[in-house]
Amino acid sequence: MAEKANLFLYDAPLIEKAGGLLAGVDEAGRGPLAGPVCTAAVILPPHPELCGLNDSKKLSEKRREALYEQIIQQAIAYQIVMVGPETIDQINILQATMLGMKQALEALDPQPALALIDGNRCPDTLIPTRALVKGDATSACVAAASILAKVTRDRYMIKLGQEYPQYQFEKHKGYPTKLHYQLIEQYGIQPFYRKSFLKKRGYT
Repeated sequence: MAEKANLFLYDAPLIEKAGGLLAGVDEAGRGPLAGPVCTAAVILPPHPELCGLNDSKKLSEKRREALYEQIIQQAIAYQIVMVGPETIDQINILQATMLGMKQALEALDPQPALALIDGNRCPDTLIPTRALVKGDATSACVAAASILAKVTRDRYMIKLGQEYPQYQFEKHKGYPTKLHYQLIEQYGIQPFYRKSFLKKRGYT
């Protein structure tokens, strides 16, 4: 319980300095072979009621879904941006992630006084930013952004799986699992695949 409480303790002095407008920014889906990378930016109120808030990777799917609804209801502002496979192939996954983070962050209304960016790099923006390694396990607002990004991308991949059931996206969400590679071998590459990722495995 202490670990989860510390997420809010980390943000508290920054929120005070930022006049309540502290944003968290995170992504989901940098590693998959298919689908977009999803980025999210969120400004939480100073004292949100988000019981069990944590890094999205440490939560069950059911808990993430519940917190997703609570976050969008309580947030001062939030934005979610997906950057698709074509852009990922054109500019690489890192730059695509930075682009999505920049777009999500700059679309916030009101604009934050400071944004915490999960990881060791920040997008190129005039908004003051601070990189925070393992930010989704450290900061409440970054954890909230990680949940928005993760849930949004998972929902997208499940819907894609309904359109293309042969790829079984509900099982692997596009990540490079043994099953996923077997299905690619069997059914081929579709436009929603990241061709730059598949070249490493000899696919064209």
